[in-house]
Formats: sequence, structure tokens, C-alpha cells
Amino acid sequence: MSDQPGELRRPALSPSRAADFKQCPLLYRFRAIDRLPEPPSTAQLRGSVVHAALEQLYGMPAAERHPGAALSLVDPAWDRVLAGHPDLAEGFTTEQRGQLLAEARALLTGYYRLEDPTRFDPQSCEQRIEVELADGTLLRGFVDRIDVAGTGELRVVDYKTGKAPPAARALAEFKAMFQMKFYAVALLRSRGVLAARLRLIYLADGQLLDYAPDLDELLRFEKTLMAIWRAIQSAGATGDFRPNPTRLCNWCSHQALCPAYGGTPPPYPGWPEQLGEPAA
Repeated sequence: MSDQPGELRRPALSPSRAADFKQCPLLYRFRAIDRLPEPPSTAQLRGSVVHAALEQLYGMPAAERHPGAALSLVDPAWDRVLAGHPDLAEGFTTEQRGQLLAEARALLTGYYRLEDPTRFDPQSCEQRIEVELADGTLLRGFVDRIDVAGTGELRVVDYKTGKAPPAARALAEFKAMFQMKFYAVALLRSRGVLAARLRLIYLADGQLLDYAPDLDELLRFEKTLMAIWRAIQSAGATGDFRPNPTRLCNWCSHQALCPAYGGTPPPYPGWPEQLGEPAA
């Protein structure tokens, strides 16, 4: 997701980029500052299609959100994703496209075993949030879904459509909960409401994970986010984004440029005062 082309905004901390920095500062630099291209994976494209279909599904009247309706949204969702990012499907054959859309339909079918979308109306889907913390740290991101009960209780929902490799599963779970706490802090500061529940919906595994954060926990996590942003700014001032080699390097698109593997990063372009889209 991005704002209008050409709109420049302050660098901000997103959950994905914060997790990148914790995993490997150099990876953060490559993605947020150098903006090096990464070939989209089939899993990422499939996830984008499923997210777009679910967003469209919840735009329909509740009584019409039956499984057949969800499946009918897959092809339009594919067209919608490619309209915004036509480069994503470069090199895709007709057979690969058919396989990807079949997998997307299977994920949507499985979704109905986890939630019944005809029984409630979300307050928002794909909600953009941006809030400045007390020390000036700017948080920015998109929340898959926000539900608000009649009693005012708030639930934050995120859909996960892929399966992490065994070696990366623990990190994937950490990143997922990190992301949810990030959104909970952002909503706490922007709305003054403590989320009653953080819900992760693992469509590929057919599982729900609900977590109820407490206020003290989120206040501590807020301090962690502030510390991450201070560390990023410190590295940004000098260009000292160091690699952190782990087994996850096997899945990195930029290994050839990494000093840990004999590579040389491109010249450091300097810390951006403004960004054209929410990459940081």
C-alpha cells in the first residue's frame, strides 16, 4: 500500500521495517533506504490477492458474504492487485496464474471454517494508521481489519496466508506478534483505546491465535519501538548498517551485496529527509 504518487512524507517506522532492523540492520538499509528491488514471490502475490478479496468481501452487505461470493472475488482481486503493481506478474505463465488463483480460492474456502463473515461488520479493512509517539517516533502501517464490539471493545485482526520454512518459523511467529503489538500501540495512542484482543488468522494452517495485551506490556513495547527508531536514526546518520548473518540469509534477495558473504553494498545514499512512499 502507498499514498498518492509524488506525495512526500517523513520517514516513519512500520512493523515490517522495524522487524527488518531487528533481524539485520543492513537488510533494513537495503529495503528502506536503498530501495533495492526484490523479486516478488508467488506466496506474496497469492497473499495480496487473498487480502484484496477479503477487503472486497467485507465491503458487501453481511448477508451476501457467503463462500460463493468470496470465491467470485478472486479474479477481480487479481486484476486489482496487478492494476496497482503490474510488474508483480512478470514471467507468470497462464498455468502458474491458474495454480495461484486456485490456491487463493482454497485459502478463502478455509477462512469460513475460522470465522463467519455474515455475523459481524468490521469497523474498517486495510486501515491506514499513522501516529507520532511522545518522543517524535512516527509509526505508520496498514491494519488488515479492525472490529469494534457494541460495548466498545476493539479487536485487531491480521490475515496470514503463507507457511514459513521450518528454519524461519519461529521468526515468522515473532514478527507476526511484533506486528500486532505495533498496531495495538498505534491504536492506543491514536484512539486512546486498549485493544481487547489481537487476532492472527493463519489461513494456510487453519488456525486462530488470539492474544489479549495488557496496558503495561504495551507501554514497555512502546519504549522498545522508540529505542529501535533511535537506533535506526543513529545508523542513518553515519550509514553504519551492519549485517547480522543468520540462517535466514538463505532467503535474502541481497546476499550478493552483503559484506558477510564477500559482497559490496552500493554507495550509501544518505538518510532521507522525506520518502515518496511508506518504505521506512
